[in-house]
Amino acid sequence: MDLTQLKISKEESSVEANFKKEEGVSERIKDVLETEFSKEVSVSLEAEIPEELYKGMKNFISSNPQWDQYTLMSSALANFLFQNGSENRAVTEKYLNDLFRLTDS
Repeated sequence: MDLTQLKISKEESSVEANFKKEEGVSERIKDVLETEFSKEVSVSLEAEIPEELYKGMKNFISSNPQWDQYTLMSSALANFLFQNGSENRAVTEKYLNDLFRLTDS
Protein backbone atom coordinates (compact mmCIF):
# COMPACT_ATOMS: atom_id res chain seq x y z
CA MET A 1 0.00 0.00 0.00
CA ASP A 2 1.50 3.33 -0.98
CA LEU A 3 1.17 6.64 0.88
CA THR A 4 -1.78 7.85 -1.26
CA GLN A 5 -3.80 4.71 -0.62
CA LEU A 6 -3.04 4.91 3.09
CA LYS A 7 -4.22 8.55 3.21
CA ILE A 8 -7.45 7.69 1.33
CA SER A 9 -8.02 4.70 3.59
CA LYS A 10 -7.67 6.88 6.70
CA GLU A 11 -10.06 9.48 5.26
CA GLU A 12 -12.61 6.80 4.40
CA SER A 13 -12.48 5.33 7.88
CA SER A 14 -12.77 8.85 9.33
CA VAL A 15 -15.84 9.54 7.18
CA GLU A 16 -17.36 6.20 8.18
CA ALA A 17 -16.74 6.94 11.86
CA ASN A 18 -18.33 10.40 11.55
CA PHE A 19 -21.29 8.92 9.69
CA LYS A 20 -21.81 6.29 12.37
CA LYS A 21 -21.48 8.96 15.06
CA GLU A 22 -24.01 11.21 13.27
CA GLU A 23 -26.30 8.25 12.69
CA GLY A 24 -26.19 7.46 16.42
CA VAL A 25 -26.91 11.09 17.27
CA SER A 26 -29.83 11.22 14.86
CA GLU A 27 -31.25 8.01 16.36
CA ARG A 28 -30.98 9.51 19.86
CA ILE A 29 -32.65 12.73 18.66
CA LYS A 30 -35.39 10.69 17.00
CA ASP A 31 -35.95 8.74 20.24
CA VAL A 32 -36.13 11.95 22.29
CA LEU A 33 -38.54 13.59 19.86
CA GLU A 34 -40.80 10.53 19.78
CA THR A 35 -40.80 10.44 23.58
CA GLU A 36 -41.46 14.16 23.92
CA PHE A 37 -44.22 14.27 21.33
CA SER A 38 -45.90 11.15 22.60
CA LYS A 39 -46.60 12.88 25.90
CA GLU A 40 -49.96 14.58 26.00
CA VAL A 41 -49.56 18.31 26.43
CA SER A 42 -52.50 20.60 27.19
CA VAL A 43 -52.75 24.17 25.99
CA SER A 44 -55.23 26.61 27.45
CA LEU A 45 -57.52 28.15 24.84
CA GLU A 46 -59.99 30.99 25.14
CA ALA A 47 -62.56 31.65 22.42
CA GLU A 48 -65.80 33.52 21.97
CA ILE A 49 -68.59 31.38 20.57
CA PRO A 50 -72.20 32.18 19.67
CA GLU A 51 -74.63 31.79 22.56
CA GLU A 52 -76.55 29.05 20.74
CA LEU A 53 -73.39 26.92 20.50
CA TYR A 54 -72.73 27.49 24.19
CA LYS A 55 -76.29 26.44 25.09
CA GLY A 56 -75.97 23.33 22.91
CA MET A 57 -72.65 22.46 24.55
CA LYS A 58 -74.12 23.01 28.03
CA ASN A 59 -77.15 20.82 27.24
CA PHE A 60 -74.98 18.06 25.78
CA ILE A 61 -72.67 18.06 28.81
CA SER A 62 -75.54 18.02 31.28
CA SER A 63 -77.11 15.00 29.55
CA ASN A 64 -73.76 13.17 29.09
CA PRO A 65 -71.91 13.15 32.43
CA GLN A 66 -68.85 11.36 30.97
CA TRP A 67 -68.16 14.51 28.90
CA ASP A 68 -66.94 17.90 30.11
CA GLN A 69 -66.27 21.16 28.26
CA TYR A 70 -62.61 20.31 27.73
CA THR A 71 -63.28 16.86 26.29
CA LEU A 72 -66.03 18.24 24.05
CA MET A 73 -63.90 21.09 22.67
CA SER A 74 -60.93 18.77 22.15
CA SER A 75 -63.13 16.28 20.32
CA ALA A 76 -64.74 18.99 18.17
CA LEU A 77 -61.35 20.41 17.21
CA ALA A 78 -59.95 16.97 16.33
CA ASN A 79 -63.07 16.28 14.26
CA PHE A 80 -62.68 19.56 12.37
CA LEU A 81 -58.95 19.07 11.75
CA PHE A 82 -59.33 15.45 10.62
CA GLN A 83 -62.18 16.23 8.24
CA ASN A 84 -60.19 19.12 6.77
CA GLY A 85 -57.16 17.08 5.84
CA SER A 86 -54.90 17.01 8.90
CA GLU A 87 -52.43 14.14 8.62
CA ASN A 88 -51.21 14.44 12.20
CA ARG A 89 -51.32 11.03 13.86
CA ALA A 90 -52.42 12.43 17.24
CA VAL A 91 -55.37 14.22 15.60
CA THR A 92 -56.39 11.04 13.79
CA GLU A 93 -56.14 8.97 16.99
CA LYS A 94 -58.21 11.52 18.94
CA TYR A 95 -60.81 11.64 16.17
CA LEU A 96 -61.15 7.85 15.96
CA ASN A 97 -61.15 7.36 19.73
CA ASP A 98 -63.90 9.94 20.12
CA LEU A 99 -65.84 8.50 17.23
CA PHE A 100 -66.02 5.10 18.91
CA ARG A 101 -66.57 6.71 22.29
CA LEU A 102 -69.66 8.47 20.91
CA THR A 103 -71.19 5.20 19.74
CA ASP A 104 -70.66 3.70 23.20
CA SER A 105 -72.54 6.55 24.91
